[in-house]
Amino acid sequence: MPVTENSRGIAAMMLAMAGFILNDTLVKLVSDHLPLGQIIFVRGLIATLQLMAICYMAGVFSQLGKLRHRAVVWRTMGEMAATIFYLSALFQLPIANVTAILQVAPLMVTAAAALVFRETVGWRRWAAVLVGFAGVMIIVRPGLDGFNAWSFVALAGVAFVAVRDLSTRQLPKATPTLLVALLTTVCITTLGGGLVAVGGWQPMTVNDLTYLLFASIFIVVGYIFIIAAMRTGEIVVVAPFRYSIVVWAIVIGYLVWGDLPDAMTLLGTAIVVLTGFYAFLREQKLKARPTRSQEQA
Repeated sequence: MPVTENSRGIAAMMLAMAGFILNDTLVKLVSDHLPLGQIIFVRGLIATLQLMAICYMAGVFSQLGKLRHRAVVWRTMGEMAATIFYLSALFQLPIANVTAILQVAPLMVTAAAALVFRETVGWRRWAAVLVGFAGVMIIVRPGLDGFNAWSFVALAGVAFVAVRDLSTRQLPKATPTLLVALLTTVCITTLGGGLVAVGGWQPMTVNDLTYLLFASIFIVVGYIFIIAAMRTGEIVVVAPFRYSIVVWAIVIGYLVWGDLPDAMTLLGTAIVVLTGFYAFLREQKLKARPTRSQEQA
């Protein structure tokens, strides 16, 4: 694989993570005076229009029938629930803490794949999962100083991220990624509209609309570049750079809100990232081995 391909994949992954964290930042900024449902609805409406234009230019609307698959339904439901729980926690916690907790998602997927789909997971990856969850508990610190119950809301969001990712694994290869992203955005926007109907609508300033406009652009950038990243270069080289979002979160948290993670949070974050990195490398190594080796992993 040429070095340039890996470099492009790494750049795409880092741009995707930057897009996601900038979206989170802008959404968190408007959360002080706008309700959750209204934020989801307005951002989603703008993002939907953008994705519709991208899908039209890509010529994928003729394949709408390929969305009729139960994995698409489960993935969409997981994404909707994850959005509610994750954003609710984001509005109440430092952005670096929520982002760090989110990084346990790959480990949760590994555990769920073994328990639900009976995939073979050896003792090394189980150990990584357990150590990773210990890292999350260090970040959350239940019962100790610095504990915030909203951390458990963030963990609930991660659980639904795992549902989304496991469902994504079950998607037929012929299902267009852009259409899946568009359907997800439409459903989340509809959910936001339902929340607005229940919770009401607050007046919006020009700044609010500007923030949500750019938030929608950044989240679409994240969607597009995450696709590009996973299709460019070697996955074993490119995928670990997803953890660059932790660095982005710490820097932005300090520059925007003056938040700096304490030593315990940094320790827990390091544990989660390292165990997630190890579990991913182990999985890629096993994929290159015969099935019998996988059974002994």
